Amino acid sequence: MPLALTLARGALTSPLKRNIHAGARLPGTRLVEPGVRIAPVRLAAYAHICGFQQADPLPLPYPHILGFPLAMRLMADRSFPLPLLGLVHTRIEITQHRALRPEDSLELTVYADELRPHRRGTEVTMVTEARLDRKPVWESRSAYLARHRTMQSGPPDDPRESTPDLPLPAVAEWQLPAGVGRRYGAASGDRNPIHLHPLTARLFGFPRAIAHGMWTLARCLAEADTGQAACVRAEFKAPVPLPTTVTYATDGTAFQLRSGDRVHLTGETSAHPSSGRPAPSRRSS
Repeated sequence: MPLALTLARGALTSPLKRNIHAGARLPGTRLVEPGVRIAPVRLAAYAHICGFQQADPLPLPYPHILGFPLAMRLMADRSFPLPLLGLVHTRIEITQHRALRPEDSLELTVYADELRPHRRGTEVTMVTEARLDRKPVWESRSAYLARHRTMQSGPPDDPRESTPDLPLPAVAEWQLPAGVGRRYGAASGDRNPIHLHPLTARLFGFPRAIAHGMWTLARCLAEADTGQAACVRAEFKAPVPLPTTVTYATDGTAFQLRSGDRVHLTGETSAHPSSGRPAPSRRSS
């Protein structure tokens, strides 16, 4: 199904899912697409808008873009309990087992793995897996938040809610134009209305359009030139309103995107997968 039709389907089914109840369940559907070929023009557009100097090997987040239409199809379906429109990307973990090339033909699998209450609504974890010659080569776990009224207050011992981020050394300052969301949406296919225009963003409670979380992550990774990174974990902590000026900060592995004292994104990269999940940023004790 073309992505535009999937978005239209999601727009039609979203009003039916506004009353999210505690007993909601995820569908057990796994969407699989074999033989996914990478379009050079689209890859080049993605690399350009995100700031990558080269696209071979593939930028670490790019398989997320390839799997995005499958994730959209799953989230737009009537059996999916959360409304597609207005979903906010809150965090992502990516593990790459080998470098990927533009000529690779990948098998992609996408499924919903976890549904959990959040103090601002309900959060779902979407999993994307990529295989090459039947071997796992890349995987991600993305959390998306559907905002709605809830009695949940959030775990009091959750460090993401209770402990501030320590500032990292500032490295670069970026001026983000109002249209960066539309440009990234054209390159990635993610045309969520909250990213495109102030008028459509206001429908979901945002006074201005906000930058895509995956664009802010990709832009940070491009600036860091993480050619050997195999793992990244990031949290999208606050929306980036457009237009604005932001600061990219890093100590070499941990990184942040912030404006003034407000931290928008924290993350950390590593060269090799580990059995544990590293903290996404350096925090005070």
